[in-house]
Amino acid sequence: MNIAVLGLGNMGLPIARHLVAAGHRVGVYNRSPGRADVLGTQVHRATSPREAGAAADVVVTMLADDQAVEDVVFATHSGLLPGMTPGAIHVSMSTISIAMARRLVDAHRRAGHEYVSAPVFGRPEVAESAQLFVVAAGRQAVLAKCRPLFDAIAQGVVTVGDDPPTANVVKLAGNFAIAAMLETLGETFALVRRAGVPPQLFLEIVNGALFKSPLYQNYGTLVAEQRFEPPGFRLKLGFKDVRLALQAGESFTVPLPLASLLRDHFLEAIAHGDGDRDWAALAEVSARNAGLETSDVHA
Repeated sequence: MNIAVLGLGNMGLPIARHLVAAGHRVGVYNRSPGRADVLGTQVHRATSPREAGAAADVVVTMLADDQAVEDVVFATHSGLLPGMTPGAIHVSMSTISIAMARRLVDAHRRAGHEYVSAPVFGRPEVAESAQLFVVAAGRQAVLAKCRPLFDAIAQGVVTVGDDPPTANVVKLAGNFAIAAMLETLGETFALVRRAGVPPQLFLEIVNGALFKSPLYQNYGTLVAEQRFEPPGFRLKLGFKDVRLALQAGESFTVPLPLASLLRDHFLEAIAHGDGDRDWAALAEVSARNAGLETSDVHA
């Protein structure tokens, strides 16, 4: 399969590498061309999204936000949309708004392309080991064509419907749930620290007796050790996702009061300089509010 990967960040780069290893012909585009250096001569380096799309049966985008998708897909002269051939497939793995996903569906339909939303769950180290979870939505025949791509990067694929934005709702809801867990870790760790109990011991107790969750273990360790750099997922992107979850709740008339609290706590963390740290640093908000020592980003 001829596949183009647009966006070679912490997630896109290992995705491209695994697609090469699976035997696909891969082209890449990134705003900073040097990111492709580690891929060597195994990939074709396009100079624009339009050039990358013109040579591909399937185009994967793994971009930071709606604005990045706007710039890459809809740019008048260099964008992906006018470069794709009829019948080609755009697989968006980005965490984007429901409105942007709907716009992509409509734009590709008018242009004679296929479109799939396939956001993923997993941090960069999970992407490196090809163990992501893909949540996909789109026409079943198109999803079947994409299956070899998904199998090269993921340990599991779940289809949630034939309307692509449905997958984006699931992704936003999942990231909201992770953010809520980070808030819980921050508040409970602050409480036990005030009582003189080491947070790592508390984590061993609750994750052994209550949850038995790799997610609690991994994030709980980051919080207990105040290890927020280098970031696997930047806090400012977590803030973006919570805002998008609130937008989704509004569009479906679903109140999300906890998401409103999280939005304010993310803002507080960004105001303290934590925006480019791992989003587990959200827990530092509760530590500061409890008068506890925090890991000072400005130290």
